[in-house]
Amino acid sequence: MLTDERGDPLKARSLKPQVNYIFHYPFEATPVFLLDLGKAVPALKKDTLRTEAGDVYAWPGGVGKARSLVAFSAICAHQLVYPTQQLSFISFRKGKPVQARTPDAGADLIHCCADHSQYDPAQGAKVMSGPAKQPLCAVLLEHNAKDDTLTAYATLGGELFDAFFKKYEAKLSIEVGSKARQAVAQRSVVKELERYCKNPVKC
Repeated sequence: MLTDERGDPLKARSLKPQVNYIFHYPFEATPVFLLDLGKAVPALKKDTLRTEAGDVYAWPGGVGKARSLVAFSAICAHQLVYPTQQLSFISFRKGKPVQARTPDAGADLIHCCADHSQYDPAQGAKVMSGPAKQPLCAVLLEHNAKDDTLTAYATLGGELFDAFFKKYEAKLSIEVGSKARQAVAQRSVVKELERYCKNPVKC
């Protein structure tokens, strides 16, 4: 279950549209973007999204009252860049990026400043530009309409967790300690990126 910073169940209606939120799933050290895109997000058919290994998959779209809530791994699919409490080179950008690599760069995308990979969260985090070879791994959410709560229950698409832990083993042992690879059990706290990270980089 997703909770607020007080530990109470997070209400979906409390999420502000087009604001970066962070929680951790499926492991204690793997961050996830939670976004209210402010519009209904339709499902995608099976042949729309493809992993770097060539596996195709469908994506169920948004959840919530307006079907506008989505979640994706915050680990970039190219260099495995991710938000830390000190620094973040990757985040959702409302509107066009300030320094777009190409004149036709899209708007309202998840943008990684490390390599300028861009992903569209309204299309299952499909790669729109840059060197990334696959979409961000999706995190599936269940919305309980009765009490307006959210639960993360699975991942979908190209998982990069093994490579992530291998690359950042020493760093994660300092940041998270021995529980870095521990599966998230009952609850995961949701924070705005601006509150989670001291220096979200804009590019």
